[in-house]
Amino acid sequence: MIEITTTISSVMSGILLGFFYFGGLYLTLKHLCNSNKADLLTVSSFMVRSAVCLGGFYIISGKGLEALIFCLAGFVLSKLALIHVLGFRSQTRWV
Repeated sequence: MIEITTTISSVMSGILLGFFYFGGLYLTLKHLCNSNKADLLTVSSFMVRSAVCLGGFYIISGKGLEALIFCLAGFVLSKLALIHVLGFRSQTRWV
């Protein structure tokens, strides 16, 4: 049985990792048009964001499978929150 402190810390860790990953992705895409070396910016941003998130997930996985699931749930929640806050509007309409 997973403790409540482990659950809360796992969800919060997932939220922080998600904000780091998707916030970094947003900033990368925002600055991509003005960059002279767009390929270097894209690859380096992806590598840093992925390394930090994979390291965080690895650390959380040491607490057990339940903690990893709660961390992934927080990661997805942060993506949904950023979509809501940044006002993602699709150019295509689903009919």
